[in-house]
Amino acid sequence: MTGVVVTGGGGGIGAVLARRFAAEGADVVVADLDGEKAAEVAAEVGGTAFAGDVASLEGVTKLIESARSALGEIDIFCANAGIAPFGGAESGEEVWARTWDVNVMAHVRAANLLLPAWLERGKGHFIATVSAAGLLTSLGSAPYSVTKHGALAFAEWLSATYRHRGITVQAICPQGVRTAMLESTGTAGQLLMGASAIEPEQVADALFAAIEEKRFLVLPHPEVAGYYAARATETDRWLGGMNKLQRKVEEAVGEL
Repeated sequence: MTGVVVTGGGGGIGAVLARRFAAEGADVVVADLDGEKAAEVAAEVGGTAFAGDVASLEGVTKLIESARSALGEIDIFCANAGIAPFGGAESGEEVWARTWDVNVMAHVRAANLLLPAWLERGKGHFIATVSAAGLLTSLGSAPYSVTKHGALAFAEWLSATYRHRGITVQAICPQGVRTAMLESTGTAGQLLMGASAIEPEQVADALFAAIEEKRFLVLPHPEVAGYYAARATETDRWLGGMNKLQRKVEEAVGEL
């Protein structure tokens, strides 16, 4: 049986991934900062709950140790937990540090603990929930945008370095998804992503299609590929378009 770990598995995309992997026959560890939510999803899928914070090396280590005890082998690790605080350069040091720990270093620390066994076996699968912010940007949250770029860069590095040794890496990069995180963005988030927002189940569908097709980038919103290309090849035009969106957000928020 395939052993799967899903962080941030108590709700949203993480809960749907846990259900989907369990439906495919996997034994799942559902990890979440909210222990009650983790337990609810784990009970639903016949898996194991882990209550803990992946924002530290200690927390990630405990998760990996607990998951290995429950699963025997960790075959797939879904680094899905993430936070998106509002703010720009003025955000406090503690905000930047925690966002970096959750959105990037949790991935790095998990990979560091998983890779030795995976490389010895010649097989392992690391899935990072990055967001389209990692390919583009995220208006309203500099910490989220910067760290999601970092998460994508780390996933790319893992794939480039270890794919010939049996390590599969994938990056899930949706735009708006109807979760509590999107709801927390308020008027600005709804203006930017509300109209195109999809259900978490559609993210899982896109991931499993990408797994079948052995694709690194998972794009639940296919149009993101075009935006990503424009960002790379017509950078000033793309930045101008993003600034136009920023002004629309400022006007909308100012009218409330």
